[in-house]
This record gives sequence, C-alpha cells and structure tokens, in this order.
Amino acid sequence: MRITTAIVGLLATTILPSALAVWPLPHTMEQGSSNTQAYWININVQGRGSSGIVNNAVNRYRDIINKESFVAPVDYNRGILKTSGSLQGLVVSVDSSDETLTIGTDESYTLDVPVKGQATLKAKTPYGALRGLETFSQLVTSNGDSKVIANTPIHIEDAPLYTHRGISFDTARNFYSVESLFRTLDAMSYNKMNVFHWHIVDAQSWPVESKTFPELTKKGAYSAKQTYSYSDVKRVIEYARQRGIRVIPEFDVPGHTYIVGLVKPELMSCLNKQPNWDKYAAEPPSGQLNIAKPESIEFTNKIIDEYTKLFPDSVFHLGGDEVNRNCWSEDPDVQAYLAAHPDEDVESLLANYYAKVHDHLETTGKYAYTWEETLFHSEYVPSTNNTILQVWIDQESVQKALAQGYRVVSSSYDSYYLDCGHGAWLPNFDGNSWCDPFKSWMHVYNYDVAANVTDPAQKKLIMGTEVAIWSEQSDETVIDQRIWPRAAAMAETAWSGKSDASGNVRTTGEVATRLHEQRFRMVGRGINAEPMQPLWCARNPGACNLP
Repeated sequence: MRITTAIVGLLATTILPSALAVWPLPHTMEQGSSNTQAYWININVQGRGSSGIVNNAVNRYRDIINKESFVAPVDYNRGILKTSGSLQGLVVSVDSSDETLTIGTDESYTLDVPVKGQATLKAKTPYGALRGLETFSQLVTSNGDSKVIANTPIHIEDAPLYTHRGISFDTARNFYSVESLFRTLDAMSYNKMNVFHWHIVDAQSWPVESKTFPELTKKGAYSAKQTYSYSDVKRVIEYARQRGIRVIPEFDVPGHTYIVGLVKPELMSCLNKQPNWDKYAAEPPSGQLNIAKPESIEFTNKIIDEYTKLFPDSVFHLGGDEVNRNCWSEDPDVQAYLAAHPDEDVESLLANYYAKVHDHLETTGKYAYTWEETLFHSEYVPSTNNTILQVWIDQESVQKALAQGYRVVSSSYDSYYLDCGHGAWLPNFDGNSWCDPFKSWMHVYNYDVAANVTDPAQKKLIMGTEVAIWSEQSDETVIDQRIWPRAAAMAETAWSGKSDASGNVRTTGEVATRLHEQRFRMVGRGINAEPMQPLWCARNPGACNLP
C-alpha cells in the first residue's frame, strides 16, 4: 500500500496505523500489513559517510529506542500484536561525511523496514541521517515484553519543504539555564526543526559575555550567575549542531538597547523615560542608540565584529524592529545635529545607520537577517537583495517582501507568537496583552506562509517559518508548556507543507491523532509538553469533534 500525504486525512477517523503516526509527516510512505518484532535494536553505520555527527546520533537514538517504552494513546487497549518476522537492526549509510551545516543543507533520507531482516537508512548528508533516525525511532513501539514496528514492509522517501524551520527564543527578558536550552534543542530535533534563533540580548538584560565590552555583561546581566560565557555559547552551538540545528544570534539594534546605556550612556537617547515610557518604546525600559552619533555606529560594528566570530553560522540577525521616532526627535543631540544639517531628518539618519551597520556586517561574510521594519518602515534600501527578512506583522508583508525579491521567514504574530494569551504583564492594567488571544496548536497549524503566493519564483524565496517565544511571562519553569506541542504544529507544516501533491489541504481534525502521539512521545522523552485534550479524546479519535 502506497501512502502519501494525499490520503492520510482519509484514515484519521479510524485507528491510525503506527507507521502513519510519524511527525512530521513524510513526503512519501509505502507500507504493508505485517508486523515486525524487535528486542534490542542495534544501529550500525557503514560506508564512507561516517562522521562524528552520525556516530553520536546513532548512539543517542540507540539509547532512546531501546529504553523507550511507548504505546500511542489510541493504541492503549490494542493488546499484543502478532508478528511475522524479526528485525535484525538498522544499517545507516551516508554519502558524505561533510558536516557543514548551513542554509540549504540537504536533509533528505530514504528508510526501508522489511518484514524480517535489516532495516536500512540512506542519506546524502549526516543531517539527513539525523532526520531518518528520528523517523525510525517513531516507528518503534512497545509490544508486551518486546518491541514492534507495525505495517511492514515500510518504505519512506522524505525531505523538507522549507530549509528554515525554527524557534525565535528570547533569553533576555527572563534568563534560561543552558540545560533548559539543551532540552529545547532536544525537542526541536524530535520535530525535525533546524534553526534556533537566539534572541540573546534586549533592553532588559545583556546576559552574554562580551570580551570587547566586559562591563556590558557585568552591569547588564541580571546576576553573575545569569550569564552565558563564551564557553556556554559554544556548548549550545555544538549541542545544536549535533542535532542538525543552526544557531542564529540576534543582537537587536538600534532599538531595544536600554541595557547598553548602563555602560555607554553617552550613546543613548530617551534612556528609561518614566513614567511615560510608552511614548518612547514598545515596552519598558525605553532607550535607543543615538543615531546622530558616529560613535553609535562604531559601537554597533564592534559588537558585530565580536559576535560574528563567536557564532559561526552564515546568518546574523540585526533586529531593527520597533524603533520609536519620538525617542530621537526629542533628543537634544539629535536636534542639534539636524539643526546643523537642515537637509537631513530622523528618517535619513536611521537609513544611514542601517546602511552603515548592514554594510559592515557584509564585510564579515555573513548574511543579514532582520525584522521587516528595517526595510518596510524606513527609507533604508539594501545594496543587494541578500538580506533575509523576518516578517511578523501581517500576510501582506510576506507578499511585499517576495515581490521585492527578498528571502522571507515568517513569524506571523497572529499565528506564531506563542507567548500571547496570558493577559497584560503591566501590574496596573487588568486587560489583555497586545497580541491576545492564545494561539492554539490548531491556529498554528492552519497558518500557511505561502497563502496567495502563486508565482513559482516567489515561492522559492520563502525560506520557511519560525514560532516565537517572547519571555516577559515565561522562564525555564514553564517553557516546555509554552512551546510544545504548538511548535510541533508549525514544524510539520514547514517540513511537510500544508497540502499534498494534489492540493488537498490537511485539516487539524485529520492530524490531531498523530500530534497526540507526538506529544505523548515528547513527554516520555522528558519534554513537559502541555496536553491538547482530555486523555479520553486522545484515545477516541474524532469523538470530541464539534458536530
């Protein structure tokens, strides 16, 4: 039986075969009607493509698979499955040992599981092997005193739709330990996500070590214990790389920079205006780099020089969002500069700042990644269209960016801001937050970055999507529940797409059973993902649907 994304929805209202419960959904799957028994599952690597990434992943997944005792909630009373053959382990072969991880790294794989004998996993790169190992691990379930892979033989050919499938993770408003970041990276790997966008500093704190400006961390971190040393950053980068995840840092300028004023007050405008902070900033504390001062550009470029060396990825995020014109128009230094240069204004100063900073980043060999306001809410025009735009305001922003030839990552706030829905965090305002309501996993799943994009050339410019977790009301005590399983909903649409080859759009009713299984699997692996429904609903697919 050949299973593609076209017919999965037709099976959703029945008890879903385990092989079909893979998350995210493979591009193509063929399956049979037999079941294959397994006890201890050994995984071996053969061929010239062996690498440290692959060998470490094999050890990791061998441990996960053999220690895991997992039965999907829908199968809670299925009994012991009869088997027709025995699995003799999994053989992994990779064409290349090149461990380069960058934009467009090949993550494809082919997986075959016979009724009896050895299963085989083939990939072009180590990172394709990682994705195939995750899929294989999801096929294995408990079966009494042994394990079973149902519906063999199985043949899977798989590759992602989008090259960028990420989480934007804010560690500045509240601090997260390195261990909690590791746990998030683990969960990302279980969902085949590949970008950890580390929003590492903001107005409230500067937790990352700076060797260029040591006082930034000394005065800008919440405490000496709430910091990320160079060593910590390198550990996070390597932990992510071992799981096929790129780490892209964000150093947001020129806005969201109050914390810099603790060390460089002479470079700042509207520093912590109180009580009317809302006139000068999106949230307290206010403060922006003074764009009339060349020293602000020099400072920014030194930050770029330092952290482009620490973070090896080819992409570097410069922020550029939510700048407030009042902050500069009322600044005495800005006013004095403009009085002496009547042919300039705040907009020309801002465009000049962006140009100087982006041009400097280009000299480091990095691609600029920036929030949409940098281009759409200013007069700045990049010298090339190599800039990657992160759009978040509305769907029209996607179409506008594509029409101008820019590569796009969407973090639509209306669907992908996972922090929304907890009300205001300002203690004297008993109301909703600006982005309420809560974004359910169904709302996340229903978003389609390519909606209304019909030009094939423009579709190729869509790099992918990111959910975002802004940390005004979260820290590591609640982060698992804030992110999971909702981020998994985005992960599937970014890997598998919203529709099949025939154009049939998958519905949340069709995918709920598979996401239930993925959520329970993550919980078993130590990720405290929040429940989607009462367990009774998970055990009885379709019975809790709205009539």
